[in-house]
Amino acid sequence: MARVQLKQPGELTGEAKKAYEELDSKGKITNMKLVMLQDYGTYRAFMGWYDSWGSLVAVVGQRAATIYAHSVSTTNGCMLCSLFFISDLKELGIDPANIEFSENEKLLAQLGEQIVKDPTAVSDELLNGLRKFYTDTEIIVIVGFGAQMQATNNFNSVLGVDVDNRLLPLKDEFKPATWRSVLK
Repeated sequence: MARVQLKQPGELTGEAKKAYEELDSKGKITNMKLVMLQDYGTYRAFMGWYDSWGSLVAVVGQRAATIYAHSVSTTNGCMLCSLFFISDLKELGIDPANIEFSENEKLLAQLGEQIVKDPTAVSDELLNGLRKFYTDTEIIVIVGFGAQMQATNNFNSVLGVDVDNRLLPLKDEFKPATWRSVLK
């Protein structure tokens, strides 16, 4: 259950109301967006995620981008985001519990885990492995998206944003990472 009270769409005003109406007309309302629309500045800042996602997909492709986003979200323990990417992986015909990685996808999944666990410890070996597939500019896109994904994970987790109804049937498939349990 969300840790903040959710305004009803009719309570939104100004730019937030306009943004809600646009999202609603496109069938793009999510619980996260409803929470964010309570502060239009927060909403606008987080909607930059879509620009970053578009850049990532252009660089690594839909499949690898989804694997990377899933890695960041599950390592970060965000149920809401993880379930979105579990759903997306399934739409791509990928079993989230048994992903067969290509070499670049494996590196992206490792990067997703590492930037959540300890971004200061991302190894030169990992970055050099990525350089076999991507330019420095493309690596900036990849890391930029990972940071944006972490911010989204943290927002949803801290506020306990409710899982969207369409994702509820997948709830049992969420397997949060347990690496934090060993930290003291």
